[in-house]
Amino acid sequence: QVQLVESGGGLVQAGGSLRLSCAASGSIFKINTMGWYRQAPGKQRELVADITSGGRTNYADSVKGRSTISRDNGKNTMWLQSNSLKPEDTGVYLCAYYDEIQNYWGKGTQVTVSE
Repeated sequence: QVQLVESGGGLVQAGGSLRLSCAASGSIFKINTMGWYRQAPGKQRELVADITSGGRTNYADSVKGRSTISRDNGKNTMWLQSNSLKPEDTGVYLCAYYDEIQNYWGKGTQVTVSE
């Protein structure tokens, strides 16, 4: 199994910044992908960004140019730096881990962006 623990969420004003962290532990495969998903009230869970263990990144159009995903494979930790935050960025941000045989989710961290 893989355990994922997110941190760094909070309340921020529009235009502000946040840095989310996700620490992974357990049976982590050398080749894997980690990502951030957002769950907003009344909406489907959506991908914000993900990054492979090789460093290839993928971003949702809504966050391109405003967010940067990064990771440290040695520390099994991933980060999401989000700038110029908008109210529509509000939601629970969940860390995800997937490899060729397993998929795990963290419990999430709340991000609220006020007007």
